[in-house]
Amino acid sequence: MANEEQKQKVLDALAKKKGKSKFYLKDFYPMLPDLKPREVKKLVNEMVSEGTLEYWSSGSTTMIGLKGAGKQAAAEHED
Repeated sequence: MANEEQKQKVLDALAKKKGKSKFYLKDFYPMLPDLKPREVKKLVNEMVSEGTLEYWSSGSTTMIGLKGAGKQAAAEHED
């Protein structure tokens, strides 16, 4: 599977998750079962660098979500 196809697969899977906008890295593993965890992490980091995904941290945990999605992003844009 080509890199762009893998990225699209992740985006499609995230779009289907209703009511949830932030995910742990381990949540991405089932989206790409053909890849090893290290390869999934590399792909996610690449998508963050491109601006497709973003990291979110509560201070004790780091989560990943679609850029600009979720309640937190909406609150940040109200200012």
